[in-house]
Amino acid sequence: MSKSKQSPKPESWDLRLYVAGQTPKSLAAFENLRRICDEHLPGRYTIEVIDLVVNPKLARDHQIVAIPTLIRKLPEPLRRIIGDLSDTQRTLVGLQVSPHEGKSK
Repeated sequence: MSKSKQSPKPESWDLRLYVAGQTPKSLAAFENLRRICDEHLPGRYTIEVIDLVVNPKLARDHQIVAIPTLIRKLPEPLRRIIGDLSDTQRTLVGLQVSPHEGKSK
């Protein structure tokens, strides 16, 4: 029996959000990212929040020049978006997510 009829496994999205403490902009970035992922990548994403106040050395090590910064590690290639992610369309384009991805018709 052939398994060629199976649909391909959906991509998993590995995201890192760099913030500096619990500032309003940092909190907004996380909430906006979570909302976008829940709507467009349901069940297919992980978000790691890295607080540069706790570990400032990571800013230099990971080449973070502004905060908040979102890095898409997977799927490759790596992508960076700076800001609070309040512009959903800009964030989707930056992440290279189809606006219809994850939505059921």
